[in-house]
Amino acid sequence: MATISDDTALIVRGVLRLSRRLRSERPVSTVSLSALSLLSTLHRSGPMPATRLAKAERLQPQSLSRLIAQMDRDGLIERRPGKEDRRMLILEITAAGRRALSHDMTARRAWLEGAMRKVLVPGEREMLAHAAVAMLRLADEGAGEESAEQQAAEE
Repeated sequence: MATISDDTALIVRGVLRLSRRLRSERPVSTVSLSALSLLSTLHRSGPMPATRLAKAERLQPQSLSRLIAQMDRDGLIERRPGKEDRRMLILEITAAGRRALSHDMTARRAWLEGAMRKVLVPGEREMLAHAAVAMLRLADEGAGEESAEQQAAEE
C-alpha cells in the first residue's frame, strides 16, 4: 500500500472542502450539478456526440439518456443527428444553457472573489493561481485525448 504524505492529505482536504463550499454557494434555482457538468463540457469543447460526452464525463452512455432528455426539454441543449451518420446524436449547448451555466458560475466566482479579498494575505492569491494551474495538469494526468482537447478549448 502506498504511503500518503501529509502534504498530499492536506491538498486533498483543501480541494474537497473548497469544492463543497463552492457547491454551497450555488444559486438556489439552478440546474442540477450533473446537468451543469454536461453544460460546462459542451461549452468548453463544443458540439459533440453523446458517446463522446459520456466518455468526457466518465459516464455510461445509458446513464445520460434521461439527463439529456430533460436538458433538451428545458431548452439547455439541442439534439440533432450527425451530418455523416444520421443515427449519431450530436449535442450542443443552447443560449439558455449558456445563461444557466453563467448564472451558476457567476454566483460561485463572486463568493470566491469576496472570500479571497477578505481572507488572503498579499501573495497568496498568486500562489493559488499557480497551484490552480498545477492542479489542472494533475486533473488531466492519464485522462487521454479528451483532456488535451479540453485544455485547448479552455485556452
